[in-house]
Amino acid sequence: MTDKSRRDFCTECRRTTEYLLQKRDIVKIIRDKEYTFAITVAVCAKCGEEMSIPGLMDKSVQEIDEQYRAAEGIVTLDDIEKLMKIYKIGKAPLSLALGFGEITITRYLEGQVPSKEYSDIMRAALSSPGFMKQKLTENREKLTDAAYRKAFAAAESMEGLFSVSDKMLSVIAYVFEKLEEVTPLMLQKLLYFVQGIYSALYGRPIFEEDCRAWLRGPVYPEVYELFRDFKYDPLDDARFALLEGSEGALTEEERRVVDLVVNTFGMYGGKVLEKITHNENPWMEARKGYGDSISSGELLPKDRIMKYYALINREYGIDTEEGLQTYIRDMLGSASGS
Repeated sequence: MTDKSRRDFCTECRRTTEYLLQKRDIVKIIRDKEYTFAITVAVCAKCGEEMSIPGLMDKSVQEIDEQYRAAEGIVTLDDIEKLMKIYKIGKAPLSLALGFGEITITRYLEGQVPSKEYSDIMRAALSSPGFMKQKLTENREKLTDAAYRKAFAAAESMEGLFSVSDKMLSVIAYVFEKLEEVTPLMLQKLLYFVQGIYSALYGRPIFEEDCRAWLRGPVYPEVYELFRDFKYDPLDDARFALLEGSEGALTEEERRVVDLVVNTFGMYGGKVLEKITHNENPWMEARKGYGDSISSGELLPKDRIMKYYALINREYGIDTEEGLQTYIRDMLGSASGS
């Protein structure tokens, strides 16, 4: 069906007509190499000829730029902006830190396409905080002390991400994608529920990290260390820009379980989720002998979590959102009555 709002002047028909946006291939030679690019064109609904539409030329230039960069493995403008955000560094200091000329990053952000050599350096810095630390050290004399210390500290903080398993990071990235606002407390409980429900449904844990029975419920210490600076605030972490797309590493089964958890438990805040875990057997058993205000770091064994949720699955059918919602209501009812 034609979009009635898409109308402009067709030079062939000599009148204003409706038009359709379509993709067409064009061939371009860049640096003696031939490329085929799919660009958006406007086609007259009456005569089928291409029409010149305001703004479409800019869109085509952007499409060609993106496809060329993808074909040659060249970093994008978004990648460069992520570098600046992740390492808390400005354009000129980043240029110098990477061994480039002082205005190189500025030129790239204005649209100049980097060479493959420089692109590879930026991509390595984006994927490896260790590489970034190396470049900062090599070029320290070119940077102010403040810029160096800030970027180096950010790189060290980045390395903390790699203390967590790839599967855990993928689950966290997917949770971030699905929910607009997540606090550290809420994230910890969602990870615990994902582990419990996945292991109950599929007979094995989804990630390797061990959970501990802390005072405020189940906690994964490695994840706690990653986000401890946020305290009770929602997580807005530039480091996780590196993980965009990593949720694709999850299997269909894993994504299904995270969806189940996010669509049910994810409707509640961290304090409510904490109440639920405080009424579940794994945490209560691990906390036996501890007073209400006494800290503990007792292990919550994966097999105990799996057995508990396997029982819950038989009673509630937690492979469905309806079953989980019923379970949550019952647990919250128990918490309010205790």
